Amino acid sequence: MTGSSGGHDPLAFLHHPRVLPQDRPVAERLRDYAEVHGELTVPVLRQQASRCMGCAVPFCHDACPLHNLIPDWNALVTRDDWRSACDRLHRTNNFPEFTGRLCPAPCEAACVLAIHDQPVAIKEVERAIIDRGFLEGWVGAEPPPRRTGRRVAVVGSGPAGLAAAQQLARAGHLVAIYEQDDRPGGLLRYGIPDFKFAKSLLDRRLLQLRREGVRFHCGVRVGSQLPVATLRRRFDAVVLAIGARRARELDVPGRGLAGIHLAMDYLPQQNRRVAGLPPRRDHLPITAAAKRVVILGGGDTGADCLGNVLREGCTAVEQLELRPQPPRERAPGNPWPSWPIILRTSPAHEEGGGRRYAVETVAFEGVGGRVGGVRLRRLRPRPHPGGAVVLDPVEGQDHTLAADLVLLALGFQGPELDGAVAELGLACGPGGGLIVADGGATGVPGVFAAGDAVRGASLVVTAIADGRAVAAAVHRSLARRAA
Repeated sequence: MTGSSGGHDPLAFLHHPRVLPQDRPVAERLRDYAEVHGELTVPVLRQQASRCMGCAVPFCHDACPLHNLIPDWNALVTRDDWRSACDRLHRTNNFPEFTGRLCPAPCEAACVLAIHDQPVAIKEVERAIIDRGFLEGWVGAEPPPRRTGRRVAVVGSGPAGLAAAQQLARAGHLVAIYEQDDRPGGLLRYGIPDFKFAKSLLDRRLLQLRREGVRFHCGVRVGSQLPVATLRRRFDAVVLAIGARRARELDVPGRGLAGIHLAMDYLPQQNRRVAGLPPRRDHLPITAAAKRVVILGGGDTGADCLGNVLREGCTAVEQLELRPQPPRERAPGNPWPSWPIILRTSPAHEEGGGRRYAVETVAFEGVGGRVGGVRLRRLRPRPHPGGAVVLDPVEGQDHTLAADLVLLALGFQGPELDGAVAELGLACGPGGGLIVADGGATGVPGVFAAGDAVRGASLVVTAIADGRAVAAAVHRSLARRAA
């Protein structure tokens, strides 16, 4: 079906502009942690899907790490065949409700229509398909017709681990997931705020996996509480999907002052509060209520912190970015279909706070052992002959930004190096991720790795794709051993 017009108006993209739903009003959503995003009506969704041109060479396929069959399900939605669209969506994606909410949509950036117009609203159509699929009862458990008797342990229950587990279980293997947190989901559970991703969406998928035979063991830290050697004895294969939780630090004077925290120490606490769960005993309580907050880091994690501190009732908040402000449109050196390096505004930025670009943190200041301010230095971008941009400090323009709470959202360096990584003696590459061969083989017999643990912090869609790929490699390995 790919490349066909599906019987609809082939010029629909000329007749209908791109339409996105309205998010909930700011004043309303700041009072709760419910999802911010709005929905389009079915007629508008059909119209938006009809804008797909059914390209003979659909670049959206290539840009999507899962290679989703986007023209196919657009054509099916246009014809009001939602059940077939849901089936087609699941052919390549285990969890489209995750990607439909959290993926930045590289498919849309590569949409051929985006050369001269606004791209097809692919992400909105995807989300609508899967939401309707669950509403209509079309999404259920798919246990295998028979079991192979082979056993696989998956360490980590983020999107890569869950996708790998589901694929392996459906192939007939006996799969057990080991998760260090008290509940499964990884950063889907304790990293991403509920206003972006309701945890009920995760829980219904976990129920599906359980009905397909996947077993969950939570509160187990593999490599310390449970040696990997034990898993290797009990299971025929082990998949490490442990993420990239080793946060990037900032080594400047004053870092040891109280009130300066890593973003991933703060965000899980907030998610636990929203879920009505007690805080972890090994974490100091962190709150932004009635505080002046500074967030270092301009990415998605920083925006997640922003939305949370605003809901907590901070008195002021600034998000700081080392790099200069991106352009609002593609620069000449950033052509289609590459990912556009442009200014992006998340719903959290619409809710309040300020953003500052091209500033460097040179020190933290405080009184009585607590942080009271962030000393900043302005940076001036200077083109480099090699094409990069050099940031030169602007002398004499240092200033201090008042702060009672500082959150470091500076990215991640790779998987934590203790535990399973240390026990197995696994090596990391220059980017911090585990070094693996094709298919995710680590070099330790029967042990594979996938997702952010290998490639570094990346997208939810990439994690799912990696989980599917490592599951296929494990399945091939087990089949060879059984032959």
